[in-house]
Amino acid sequence: MSIAPPPKTFEYPTGDGLPMAETWLHVRAIIHLHQALEDFFRGRDDAFIASDMNWYLEEGTDRKIAPDVLVAVGVPPRPPAERRCYLPWEEGGVIPAAVFEMASKGTWREDVKDKYETYEELGVREYFLFDPEAAYIHPPLQGYQLHGSAYRRIRSPDGELTSELGFRIRAEGELVRLIDGRTNEPILTRAEAVERAELAAVRAVQAAERADQAVAAARMRADAEQQRADALAAELAELRKRLSGETP
Repeated sequence: MSIAPPPKTFEYPTGDGLPMAETWLHVRAIIHLHQALEDFFRGRDDAFIASDMNWYLEEGTDRKIAPDVLVAVGVPPRPPAERRCYLPWEEGGVIPAAVFEMASKGTWREDVKDKYETYEELGVREYFLFDPEAAYIHPPLQGYQLHGSAYRRIRSPDGELTSELGFRIRAEGELVRLIDGRTNEPILTRAEAVERAELAAVRAVQAAERADQAVAAARMRADAEQQRADALAAELAELRKRLSGETP
């Protein structure tokens, strides 16, 4: 009697062998955006940010898409290392709330048509497009929000796009800047944060040096005042001696 082998488990490859982005310019834009989103959602264990990760659309099939950046909110808490792919059926059915694509010479046509239609059909609430080269889509930053089953363009006279997730975004040269809607403060890049910390440290040292100098100057003034008081006391004592006839 032969024993049937166990059914083969479907494997979900974590990569497709393709580069993360077309150029280093696009990779840098992805990295800065990913880090800004991590900083915005810091402390929340139900938010997951991923870049160039395979998102499988149906269990047991190889249908997938790999957004440049995706944001899923309301997912079960778990260590990021356990998510090697995004599998909605393991995430309580959560569909990413926002997806970002960096348009390039080789991708922009797909970004504005096929991916647009795919994300719309999947029910991704917000779809953002950014062209770091400002050469293929105009304006270079565009956003769409789902209304019913169709996307509607996010309009903004000042170029900032407001996300339902609580932040605003704007194009700054070759990067996307996030602005925290709670504080209206821009979220710094890691390099900017380091630079600001270093500047704050330098200013703290300078303030301490100024305080030390002020203390030293005050001490010198106090010493001078004491010397002057001692001299006056000596003069007064000498005058009293003379007036009392003790000094010829």
